[in-house]
Amino acid sequence: METLLEQIESGKLWQFPGGIHPPEQKTLSNQQPIARLPLPDKLILPLKQHIGANGSLLVQSGEHVLKGQALTAPGTNWSLPIHAPTSGIIEAIKPMPSAHPSALPELSIILRPDGEDRWTPLNPISDLNTLDNKQLIDIIHQAGIAGMGGAGFPTYVKADSPKPIEFLVVNGIECEPYITADDRLMREHAKEIVAGVEVLQGILKPQKVLFGIEDNKPEAIAAITAAAQHNQDILVRSVPTKYPSGGEKQLVKVLTSKEVPSTGIPADIGVLVQNVGTLFAIWQAIFEGKPLIERVVTVTGNTITQPSNVWALLGTEIKHLLDSQGFSPVEAQRVVMGGPMMGFTLPSVRIPVVKTTNCILAPDNQELAIPGDEKACIRCSACADACPQSLLPQQLQWFAKGKEYQKLEEYNLFDCIECGACSYVCPSEIPLVQYYRVAKADIREQKLEQVKAERAKERFEARKERLEREQEERQNKHKRRSAGAAPKAADKEKVQEALSRVKDKQSDKSAVQAAIARAKAKQGENGELEPDNSAIAEERAKRKAQARKYKEEKTDQSESTDKKDAVAAAIARAKAKKAAAQTAPESEPAAADDKKAAVAAAIARAKAKKEAAEDTPEPEVNAAPSDKKAAVAAAIARAKAKKAAKQAEEADESNQADASQSAQTDNTDEDPRKAAVAAAIARAKAKKAAKEAEEAGASVSEQAEAAPTESAEEDPRKAAVAAAIARAKAKKAAKEALEAGESMNEQDKEVNEPTAGSETDSSGTEQDAEGTSEQQRALSPEARKKAAVKAAIARAKAKKQAKEQEGNEPS
Repeated sequence: METLLEQIESGKLWQFPGGIHPPEQKTLSNQQPIARLPLPDKLILPLKQHIGANGSLLVQSGEHVLKGQALTAPGTNWSLPIHAPTSGIIEAIKPMPSAHPSALPELSIILRPDGEDRWTPLNPISDLNTLDNKQLIDIIHQAGIAGMGGAGFPTYVKADSPKPIEFLVVNGIECEPYITADDRLMREHAKEIVAGVEVLQGILKPQKVLFGIEDNKPEAIAAITAAAQHNQDILVRSVPTKYPSGGEKQLVKVLTSKEVPSTGIPADIGVLVQNVGTLFAIWQAIFEGKPLIERVVTVTGNTITQPSNVWALLGTEIKHLLDSQGFSPVEAQRVVMGGPMMGFTLPSVRIPVVKTTNCILAPDNQELAIPGDEKACIRCSACADACPQSLLPQQLQWFAKGKEYQKLEEYNLFDCIECGACSYVCPSEIPLVQYYRVAKADIREQKLEQVKAERAKERFEARKERLEREQEERQNKHKRRSAGAAPKAADKEKVQEALSRVKDKQSDKSAVQAAIARAKAKQGENGELEPDNSAIAEERAKRKAQARKYKEEKTDQSESTDKKDAVAAAIARAKAKKAAAQTAPESEPAAADDKKAAVAAAIARAKAKKEAAEDTPEPEVNAAPSDKKAAVAAAIARAKAKKAAKQAEEADESNQADASQSAQTDNTDEDPRKAAVAAAIARAKAKKAAKEAEEAGASVSEQAEAAPTESAEEDPRKAAVAAAIARAKAKKAAKEALEAGESMNEQDKEVNEPTAGSETDSSGTEQDAEGTSEQQRALSPEARKKAAVKAAIARAKAKKQAKEQEGNEPS
């Protein structure tokens, strides 16, 4: 059985699944040689034209640069420099639209050519044997070479592969319709491409170099075969035309039968793939010393008068390429960067050419029809049959629309090479590739956020550990200090005690010296030594000051007590007035009987005087009685108050009975004078009940006042509470007596009035009322006058008694 290498050497090829055969349209541009364009008015050079990070700027605005001069310095993380495509002046460094479907702005260098096209000094290498692999890789790196087949992967990273490479595969397929840049490059520069292959061959040391070219490019196959005939390790293979055989994984499958693992790269299986344009750039960097500043671009389409391939300086605007090839736009004109399968429509023709630009397609409306509206999937499985990666495009589209990112990864979304074969064959015109691109971007962004969150969590945990460690160190430090500070504190205390003793001795000495000095002074004045009485005088002065202070405090207390008593009396008077105002019923008319107002005023004044007398402080008694006596006095006061209230109720009931009896008596049998007499008797009884209630209240207050104030050693609260309860009950009895008197007055009024109180029972009510009124009118005028006079005399007597009671009340 033949080995894999023997099968490859024998020319055996393998097939990949899926694939389509779209119209090639390559004869439009591959018949003319690669043309040179005039210098554009300006060049726009984005700092990022590859997969990886930007380089750091080396120039400033207004600076003059030469052709091939480095404008940025490469950094880390797959960074590549960019170089000046021609000599000129740096006009500006600012964000400009990028070569992307969104045209998002990216930081770019705007170079204004000076027309001289002067080169910076170059350092070509004539003999490869003078340089080692590291130096060769560094030259490739500093030349800024990236994969020119469309991916833009840094070439120096591939050349410095840590894994052993068994096969070096050169991609000359160029399977997408319309594009012929690699075809013309292989035809015109086959020797240079083979020289670039030999540079990588010396670095990687592969067993064989497999050069794959589609069988629709016979001229290119012949040119490469002739250029590589001196190298037996380079095997040129003619691959059947089928899209997308130019895909990296598909080409490896066709030439080596090996399959690149999912989410893997060809280096994982010992294979390295390079594009013919990249190999030509390697030759220029090594043997001419030129960096990557230009590339071959196919300019084609039915709206182009002279479709062909041109050498385009990096940074040249697409408009300049179109105008140079005779662009005749049509209505709703589209310009596509790349081929019809994997390219994208440009939002503007002011977009610059970058390292990955291989084609500018300007079709008319019939050549590349505008896709129609998306329709529902009919589950025809045409997309699955055409997929070169053996994926399930329909399922991926459903998951992408539902943003089920986990399902997308489970169904190997990232194995999709975005070749567009599924969209090409879809009868429902579903833009499947667009769904996949958006989903990939979302997943990448989500993972990036997760990475950021994990890093933030790590930083937080590290900070937390650091703070805890520092806190623990501080606590240990304080413990050590406290342990060592104890003996020092004891020593300090001893020193302070010694100093205080010294100071005491010094003060004693100074006092003695002062006394001696005073004695000498007195002796000098009088001639005799007199006794020193200064200490006794100071003591006497202190006692006098204390006595004055005590007297002032006592005076202040007495003043404050007088003020408090006055305030309390004022409050009591205000409360009495308020109680008097509340005794008058709200529903009573303004023109009430004078009797009621007089009685209410008298009771109010009596209460006010009583409360003022209670609030007046009495002199302290040295021998205070016990709490039992105060309790007995309060109990007696409560009993008397209850008795007075009961008598008031009985008087009220008897008055009401007399009034109702007089009202119910037939008016035809009795004289109205009897009614007046009955009313007077009722008022007298009410006044008597009120008087008894007031006397009961007065006796209660006297007994409460008779209870002397307790000394400072006994609790005065019990006696005060008992006295307050007794006063409240006395007030209640007085109020009930007043209400009884008012009710008697109302009944008297009802008896005298002819229209009130004449009803006796429910039967014959109207007839009784009419009879009573007729009898009233039948009386003589003299009889009515006599009854009125007697009622007035009774009211006057009641007023007089009330005044006498007011005069007899203690003030």
